[in-house]
Amino acid sequence: MTPQVLTLVAPPGGLAAAHIAQVREALRALGAETDGPVWLAPDEAADLPFEKLAAEQATAAARRALAAAPVDAIAQPAEGRRKRLLVADMDSTIVTTETLDELAAHAGLKERVAEITRRAMNGELDFRAALVERVAMLAGLPLSALERTWKATAMTPGARELVATMRAHGARCVLVSGGFTYFTSRVARKLGFHEHVANTLLDDGRALTGQVAEPILGREAKLATLKRVAAEQGLPLSATLAVGDGANDLDMLAAAGLGVAFRAKPMVAAAARARVDHADLRALLFAQGYRAEELRR
Repeated sequence: MTPQVLTLVAPPGGLAAAHIAQVREALRALGAETDGPVWLAPDEAADLPFEKLAAEQATAAARRALAAAPVDAIAQPAEGRRKRLLVADMDSTIVTTETLDELAAHAGLKERVAEITRRAMNGELDFRAALVERVAMLAGLPLSALERTWKATAMTPGARELVATMRAHGARCVLVSGGFTYFTSRVARKLGFHEHVANTLLDDGRALTGQVAEPILGREAKLATLKRVAAEQGLPLSATLAVGDGANDLDMLAAAGLGVAFRAKPMVAAAARARVDHADLRALLFAQGYRAEELRR
């Protein structure tokens, strides 16, 4: 079996020697040979190289050993862990909010729209139908609401470091969203993504028409974007990293060399091979073996 590595990541100051000892004991109980820890960031992130155990088994064992501790565990082959392509979802991943829900707040419809969003992102509703329904509710909303929503949109901690560090090491960075180009274009410019792909809200020059331009980008388009950009860059999918939180991200997460469910909806977290529930987006850099001193802003 090829050499593997288990990366443990916690919010700053949250990773203790006791956590590492618990995980090492759990791996050894399953017959794994472990080394380390190799600290990537003091009291925050560490690698545990191991052999004679599959990554999936190691991840499950680590999560059981950690129990309720706020520590994330990601296991993968040690070779090729630094990825050359990042494809990232926007809403509730690169930014902290669902921008459509926040836009709906300006029409007094946030709670109604947010409930539809929640169900769609958890796979309970068809994505396309849910998007069309929510946008139709915003017909007549003045375009000024878009700017007000953007001004209130915050980047997720670690997002800037994620993009800047991967770019500095030669990776292509793409923002792909079932949301809207009004927001993805601004996020891409702010953080340094090379490219952004999203849906387009239609307007009459003064207000939203309540329609979305065709074709509507959904689950299949996110996967297609991952494959397209990888092919354009001459990369195998094993050299790619994808991150997202909703059901429409699942296909691209499954296809990427490292697919990470970030603070994801329950059904997405359950299905993804890797997930980050506690740390910020820098966890994706630590999972690739970057040390704290290598991170860029």
